[in-house]
Amino acid sequence: MKRVLLGLGSNKSFNGLTPMELLSHAGEELSRLMKDVHFSSVYRTKAMYVEDQEDFYNAAALGWVSDDEDAFDFLHKINEIEAKYGRDRSREVRFGPRSLDIDIELFGDERIETPELQVPHIRMEERAFVLIPSVEVLKYSADEIVREKYINCLAALESKGGAEGIIKLQAFPKAVENGTDRKW
Repeated sequence: MKRVLLGLGSNKSFNGLTPMELLSHAGEELSRLMKDVHFSSVYRTKAMYVEDQEDFYNAAALGWVSDDEDAFDFLHKINEIEAKYGRDRSREVRFGPRSLDIDIELFGDERIETPELQVPHIRMEERAFVLIPSVEVLKYSADEIVREKYINCLAALESKGGAEGIIKLQAFPKAVENGTDRKW
């Protein structure tokens, strides 16, 4: 089995769903794509790069896929989830508001550098909003070397003030069926 680490983010509602609810729905979808999925807490973070927008709600998901799973096929599947919940890459501003963003941070031990996909994610080590939730879920992976690497990256960012304004909000929201109602 391959370990997959995903970064999730949302700062824009879609079809009456709040960013937190969108993360919850994405979590349900991702639980069908991966086995033994663990979600981090949700963190509220200031937007990076394009700062004139709402705060983001960020989390990480760690799960496992078959050794046969192709990273590009997996990317296509998560892009379908993003589109289902309102993401239209053809119309959005780069680094601007989005209803749902799912990035592949790690995909097994693979190293991929194409215009479509970079693994490990090319900006992972400069983003505390990715590192903090990632370190939280990587404790469920047997690979302490990888976790320690990202703990060190986070410490370096923190020493430069690069982790300010990140607020831990709550455990990852999971939808609970109650008859026909959902409780968030």
